[in-house]
Amino acid sequence: MAMVLSASTHCMERLQQRSIPPFVATVVQEHGRLVRRGGADVFYLDKASRRRVRRELGTRIYDAIEDFLDVYVVCADDGRFITAAWRLEKIRRP
Repeated sequence: MAMVLSASTHCMERLQQRSIPPFVATVVQEHGRLVRRGGADVFYLDKASRRRVRRELGTRIYDAIEDFLDVYVVCADDGRFITAAWRLEKIRRP
């Protein structure tokens, strides 16, 4: 599993300000559900994708990062991270 390879300065600042580990942002992008919003891709973890993360990373790693999984990440069309934030409301699918 790679760390955040391509992230804007804004994204790196937001990850730090919001205490979201870059590893978690990568996990959310790689395993999360995708919703297209405002010309960008929004990734978040639903129940099925959380099960997938637990299966692929193992229970020990999952338990270590579980408190950080209620986040979403926004990526540009080129795959670059734009921003990340805590998910406070349900993300509506179209």
